[in-house]
Amino acid sequence: MPGRSNLKARLLPGNGPLAKVTPLVAFLVVIAVFAAGVLLGGATGALLLGVLAAGVGVLLVVTWTTLSPSQRVLRVLVLAVLVAIAISVL
Repeated sequence: MPGRSNLKARLLPGNGPLAKVTPLVAFLVVIAVFAAGVLLGGATGALLLGVLAAGVGVLLVVTWTTLSPSQRVLRVLVLAVLVAIAISVL
């Protein structure tokens, strides 16, 4: 899959779109989107949480080979909880 290798290359440390974003800013954006999704509720909240889940899913796929099995389990669990919350705010 030629597109997949390009995605991985763009998301490697120092190369990708998030390379210049500080961890604190990324954390605050994730918290803000999560809080907005939960507080807004309905379709809008579920959409925000879905976008957040999609981002988590992309990062999980791209970093899968570098994660230990315990890290994989934890990240899949976080993704599942996020999807469950998105469904529950509908």
